[in-house]
Amino acid sequence: MQLVDYEQYLRSTEIADPKKIEFYSRWVKRFLKMNLSDQLSDFEKVNQFSESMVVDPDIDDWQEKQAKHAVEIYLNLFLKHVHSEALSGDLEASKYINEIRTALRLKHYSIHTEHSYLDWSRKYIKYCREMKYDMKESSSVKLYLSFLAVKKKVAAATQNQAFNSLLFLFRNAFGGDLDNLKGTVRAKKKVNLPAVLSVDEINLLFKQVEGFKLFMLKFIYGTGMRVSEFVRLRVKDVDFANEIIFVVDGKGGKDRSVPFPKKLIDKMREHLAKVKVMHNEDLEKGYGEVYLPMALGRKYTNAGREWKWQYVFPSGKLSVDPRSGKVRRHHVLDRTVQKVMMTAVKKAEIPKKASVHTLRHSFATHLLMNGVNIRDIQTLLGHKNLETTMIYTHVLKEISRKPESPLDML
Repeated sequence: MQLVDYEQYLRSTEIADPKKIEFYSRWVKRFLKMNLSDQLSDFEKVNQFSESMVVDPDIDDWQEKQAKHAVEIYLNLFLKHVHSEALSGDLEASKYINEIRTALRLKHYSIHTEHSYLDWSRKYIKYCREMKYDMKESSSVKLYLSFLAVKKKVAAATQNQAFNSLLFLFRNAFGGDLDNLKGTVRAKKKVNLPAVLSVDEINLLFKQVEGFKLFMLKFIYGTGMRVSEFVRLRVKDVDFANEIIFVVDGKGGKDRSVPFPKKLIDKMREHLAKVKVMHNEDLEKGYGEVYLPMALGRKYTNAGREWKWQYVFPSGKLSVDPRSGKVRRHHVLDRTVQKVMMTAVKKAEIPKKASVHTLRHSFATHLLMNGVNIRDIQTLLGHKNLETTMIYTHVLKEISRKPESPLDML
């Protein structure tokens, strides 16, 4: 795709400042040079591109935001526009895409999941068109999943993501279900032990940050929460009286509770006091409404402005909700937290591939080292299967396994 077409699209739609179009084009050129796998969702591509920008010391924050915006326009608007023009006569395909988009929103799937499912559905339909397969046949799905594993060599998680997307497509657009997919070539699942930071490394990490950034990292490590659960935490989910944090609608739609680290209770009170001041200022300006899950926003029209529903870790600025068009204060972004972590790891010179999720792995491993029962750790982490939690027993074995070198025996 020629970048000149992208530039023309920006001019015709007036999405970007005309003076910045040249720079938008340069960012997209940089993105394309990364040559990311076609099997990644658009959301994953943007994340990987953003991560590459974070670690570049020559890129300022404002440039990072501009670059991200340029690539999002390229993937989510420009390419979709080109694709829709190329298939303008394919009304059937457009109909199915619209149907699953509607179904995703009715079922209250996240915006990230929506982008991923739509992306996989488009790729599958395009594949069937090119191979002249019947897209409504389960055998076509079997061939496509095998194609991803054999030709594209995707990871097992990526193939499973594609399968879940197509299952949703069949159930909500084709009006049926997938039949027996026995014989489908499965992508090999490589089991890696998670990276874990030692207690000393955790302390060293915390010394690299201060203030609100330190509070965030300590909170995630102290509760073992996923970053997605952390950023979506609401004021009502913080129980000071019982020293408990409630994780509502976690992975798999499950609720659970985790201990509220005593060392952070006073800090949390101070933090929420600042957040409440900001919320009151938003209300005075005519804003202050936050997104409500499920249909609560329609049932309780004023609940979105209530203090208890506000995010504990809100964004520093107001933004437009991509679905409703309302101006709201969203929660802090996952990538913002990841950036804080990556910077701290770099400053601490910790030679490990550590992300925010590494704090969760460290939380579980350190509990196990302190004698906490594996079943209790499973509950705290919100794992459905004990086998998932058992991986930390293997991590602990690796850490404690210290055979004497034969050189030391001489």
